[in-house]
Amino acid sequence: MAKGFFITGTDTGVGKTKISCALLRMFTEQGHKVIGMKPIAAGRENGVWQDVELLRTASNIPAAVSDMNPYAFDSPISPHLAAQQSGITIDLSVIKKSYHRLSMQADMVIVEGVGGFLVPLNKTETGEDLAKMLGLPVILVVGMRLGCLNHALLTVKAIRAAKLNLVGWIANCIDPQMEAVTENIATLQQRLEAPLLSWVPFGKELDQSVSDLTCWNKSLTEAE
Repeated sequence: MAKGFFITGTDTGVGKTKISCALLRMFTEQGHKVIGMKPIAAGRENGVWQDVELLRTASNIPAAVSDMNPYAFDSPISPHLAAQQSGITIDLSVIKKSYHRLSMQADMVIVEGVGGFLVPLNKTETGEDLAKMLGLPVILVVGMRLGCLNHALLTVKAIRAAKLNLVGWIANCIDPQMEAVTENIATLQQRLEAPLLSWVPFGKELDQSVSDLTCWNKSLTEAE
């Protein structure tokens, strides 16, 4: 059975896909067979779901797209609402079966969550339930912008309450106008009680230099 990580974020648009793809490339360089999974995608652009395509491209073994992405919706809205529009209900057992099939093909499965940690998936379940079902170590991507301190602290509190293994967090600078970035990161380092795995400056591309993530190796290896 493969190992892996569940990548969640403080919100939507904070860089979960960017970080997930960088992880896939890093583990590829280490000689692992890796697959990226986006259980739920909401928002199709130019006929494709960009997050799914990026994860597929960063994976180094082929897998059925229906397993990599069991649920895909056109509208860029909350998954439970997108599912309602499509006349279906998101079933976590379907995602679990897809994950199991992927895990039989790969050494490492990187699962990218949708939206924030507590985003509703159906009438009763949220992203937390998805993470708990998979039981993978969690990496939190913090989108560094105004309001991120509260978002990060609340998200970590929810992850801890779910009794999941938070192996660390990434500061992804997404707002070039944010003031006191260094001070905000230092505040989170002091309060989150989880290691800062990486700090990605605004505009920094991780597609071409996976060496940016070498500082993660020890922490992630210990968490596998």
